[in-house]
Amino acid sequence: MNPSTAQAQVVVDEFVRGGVRDVVLCPGSRNAPLAFALQAADVAGRLRLHMRIDERTAGFLAIGLAAAAQRPVPVVMTSGTAVANLGPAVLEANYARMPLIVVSANRPYDMLGTGANQTVEQLGLFGSQVRATISLGLAEFDAAGATAGTEQGGTVYAQQNSVWRSAVCRVLAAARGTRSGNAGPVHFDIPLREPLVPDLAPGETAPAGRDGDRAWTSTEYATLDVPLAIDLTPDTVVISGHGAGLRPELADLPTVAEPTAPMHGPALHPLTLPLLRPKQAIITGRPTLHRQVSKVLADPSVTVFALTTGPRWPDVSGNVVGTGTRAVTSGAPRAEWLARCRELDATANQVVREELAAHPKPTGLHVAAVVMDALRVGDQLLLGASNPVRDAALVSSPRPGVRVLSNRGVAGIDGTVSAAVGAALAHDGRTVALMGDLTFLHDASGLLIGRGEPRPEDLTIVVANDDGGGIFELLEQGDPQYAGVFERVFGTPHGMDLAALCAAYRIPHRQVDPEQLGIELAAPAHGVRVLEVATERSSLRELHAAVRAKIAS
Repeated sequence: MNPSTAQAQVVVDEFVRGGVRDVVLCPGSRNAPLAFALQAADVAGRLRLHMRIDERTAGFLAIGLAAAAQRPVPVVMTSGTAVANLGPAVLEANYARMPLIVVSANRPYDMLGTGANQTVEQLGLFGSQVRATISLGLAEFDAAGATAGTEQGGTVYAQQNSVWRSAVCRVLAAARGTRSGNAGPVHFDIPLREPLVPDLAPGETAPAGRDGDRAWTSTEYATLDVPLAIDLTPDTVVISGHGAGLRPELADLPTVAEPTAPMHGPALHPLTLPLLRPKQAIITGRPTLHRQVSKVLADPSVTVFALTTGPRWPDVSGNVVGTGTRAVTSGAPRAEWLARCRELDATANQVVREELAAHPKPTGLHVAAVVMDALRVGDQLLLGASNPVRDAALVSSPRPGVRVLSNRGVAGIDGTVSAAVGAALAHDGRTVALMGDLTFLHDASGLLIGRGEPRPEDLTIVVANDDGGGIFELLEQGDPQYAGVFERVFGTPHGMDLAALCAAYRIPHRQVDPEQLGIELAAPAHGVRVLEVATERSSLRELHAAVRAKIAS
C-alpha cells in the first residue's frame, strides 16, 4: 500500500471513530487518496458523503449539516484556490462557534516556492479565524514495516499510524472545543505525494485503530462553572441572543429572544424596550439584531450582566459589570414590572399584525408572518441573515418545538441556500428556509445537487422577492434625501427570473401570494421546492415607522 493511500485511509477511519457522520468532498487530483477512502467509507455505510463541485457552497453545506446535527463536519478539497474558497465559511464558523473542519490536500512542502503548479502557501491561510491549524507530515513508505508485515506478522506504517490517528483526534477536539469550551473551525492540512491512487495488494488493509472502534485518543469535555450572583429585584430584562443555551434560573424574567435563541421566560417584544426603561439587563448568547436592544445595553444607567458558555462575552458598549456561566439569583421581580411587560408585549404584537393587515402591498414582514404562523412542532426553520431574521423577530416569538437556525456568526448572506440544504439533510422532519432574493441569488449554486447524491426529503425555500436589497430601505441610506443614489447602489434591482433559474437546477418553483403561501405550507411536501412571493420594499421604511409610532402611543 502506498503511503498516501495508507495515510488517507487512516485519517478517514479515525474521523469515523471520532464521531463524524457526514463529510463534504470537492473533486480534485491532489486530494484523490482522501476521495478514494471517503467513497469506500460511504459504500460501507460508515459515513454519508456529499459531493459538491464548488468549495464555497461546500463549506456552507457543511455548516448547515454541523448546525443541525451538532457534530463536526469535515469538508475536503484539493490544494490552491480550492482552499481559499472556504474563507467565508471559516469566518462564519468561527464567530458562530461551528465545528467545521477544513481538510485541505497539499503538495509536499518542499515544492513551495519552486513554481510547481497549483502550489500555494495554504498552511496557516486562515490565521486567527480557526481554533487550530494542524498539519500531517508527509507519509513515507514503511519498508521495515512492510517486511515485518509479510515475514513476522508486524504492522505496516505502525509508527506513522499512531501519529496520524493522534492528529485526527486533536483536530476533532479543537473543533468541538472539548478542552476550551470554544467550538469552531479547524484547518487540517495534509501534504500528499504521488502516487495518489491506490495500489492495494489482495487482502491488504490500512493500519488498524483501537479495538472496539474506539477513538485513538479520547477527550472529555472541560466544564467551566463560574457562578454569577444577580439580584432580580431591580426591573430586569433578559436579552437572549444567538448561540445562547436555555437558562432555567431566568424563567421568571421577561425575555427579548432573537429567533435563533431560547425563550428563557415570558416573551417580550423588542420594540417595547424604549417604553419600559429597565434598570438591569442580563445577556445570554450574542445579541446582534435590534437597535432597541443595543441602546439598552449601551445605557450607562442600566446594570448589565453577561452569561456565556465560552471564553468570550459580548459587550459592544463596554457596560457589562459581571460575567459568568450561570446566574445565582436572589430577590424576585416586582409584580408590577412583570404585568407592565406582559401588557406592552401584547400591545406590540397586536399593533404589528394590525399594521400588516392594513398595509396595501405585501412586504417581507408579511411573508415572515405567514411562515412563522405555519410552523409546527418538529419543524426546522432557517432564516436569511438580512431582513428575514429581523422580520421573524418582529412578527413572532420563537416557537417551542421548532429549531431555528441562521448564519448569524458574521451575519453575511453567503451560503444561505447551501446551509439550508445541509440543515435539511441532517433533520428528520420538515425544514423551511426563508430568505430574500439577493440572498437566494448569491448562493443559487447551492441548489446544484448531483445525481445520486443525498437530497433533502422535505425542504421548502421561501423567497421574499422585492427585486433588490430591502434592508437598506430601513437603514440611513434609505432616507429620502438619498433617493437619487439609492436605487442603483443600494437597492440593486436585478430583474431575475427565479422560475427559469430554478428550472435550470431542476428544482420545482411556484410563485404565490401570501395567502397561497400559507396554503402551500399547510400541505405536505416532498423533496426540495422554491416558493417565491413578490414583495414591495419602497414602503418598508414607512411601515416600520408606523409600527413603532403606534406602539409608542
